Amino acid sequence: MFEKILYAGWSDIDANNHMGNTAYMHKALDVRMMYFAENGFPAEEFALRRLGPVIMKDEIEYFKEVRLLEKLRVTYFSAGNSADFSRFIVRNELWREDGKLVARITSTGGWLDLEIRKLIVPPPELQQAMRSLARSDDYQVLPSSLK
Repeated sequence: MFEKILYAGWSDIDANNHMGNTAYMHKALDVRMMYFAENGFPAEEFALRRLGPVIMKDEIEYFKEVRLLEKLRVTYFSAGNSADFSRFIVRNELWREDGKLVARITSTGGWLDLEIRKLIVPPPELQQAMRSLARSDDYQVLPSSLK
């Protein structure tokens, strides 16, 4: 499973003195992009090929609070793909140093061609990165986004 260690920074903390809800999503998104960068598809490649992920649904479940400068282990794995990889479900889990699950973020999306503004089958290198991602226990096979 892909994972990174991150910290709850100053800008992540809200008026209740714990990590604000949008900060959880930002941590997850950072780890997702780190995964692609480390698996042959860095941000520059997305820009060069004029494509990117488009998210249609996010679900965040919160379990424990996170305070300023707490260390977080953020995991990333696949919860579903279509056979052509045009659609996906990905999941991040955030864990405190004490081993407590803090939050779970599940996102459903596809790959958007930024020129024609339509969902596409991603290039083989991106398909390989998606294929290499560890799978969740509830992994699903999805229908294609293409008609």
